[in-house]
Amino acid sequence: MNPSELTLLVLRFGFLLVLWLFVFGIVYALRSDMFGQRVRKLPESSQPAAASPFPAAAAASAPAAAAAGVTEPVMKSAPVSSLPSGANRAGGHTNASVQSARRLVITSGPRAGTELPLGRDPITIGRSGESNLVIRDDYTSTHHARLLLWNDEWMIQDLDSTNGTFLDGRRVTVPTQVPLDTPIKIGTTTFELRR
Repeated sequence: MNPSELTLLVLRFGFLLVLWLFVFGIVYALRSDMFGQRVRKLPESSQPAAASPFPAAAAASAPAAAAAGVTEPVMKSAPVSSLPSGANRAGGHTNASVQSARRLVITSGPRAGTELPLGRDPITIGRSGESNLVIRDDYTSTHHARLLLWNDEWMIQDLDSTNGTFLDGRRVTVPTQVPLDTPIKIGTTTFELRR
């Protein structure tokens, strides 16, 4: 085997190696995009005592709760009029609350016409099969957003999605109160909270 044939053989193997690395990279990216990153469970001793959907509010009131010996979750012990720091109030509209909003109605997108009853539990929205509202399109993240109750009023929280969550045409960057009959757009799907 002369040197030029040896060089050609090494180049072929190098090319195949780079090609396979590229294929494995694509498969890994698709797997993590479709199924999300693996989540490690923390040992019991390192888990926080009370989980809050608003980390800033939980961090601010956790020392006071610990000093008072309160064992309830931080969300339940917060004053009724308070919102987490950075949260937005919806202006000029009737806010969706436990009493006023009874259902989530998808108004446009692949699942238009679908209705979900609203309870008191948070509703996770995303492409993941673990989500309460599964939206399978290219513009929805695996764990995109969630609807949750704060002092009996529904709020929308974007979960650092790639393409964003929009409430009445404005991008949601902090947990924001949701007015009744106001469109929330995630990917190609739009839905509203209704009576």
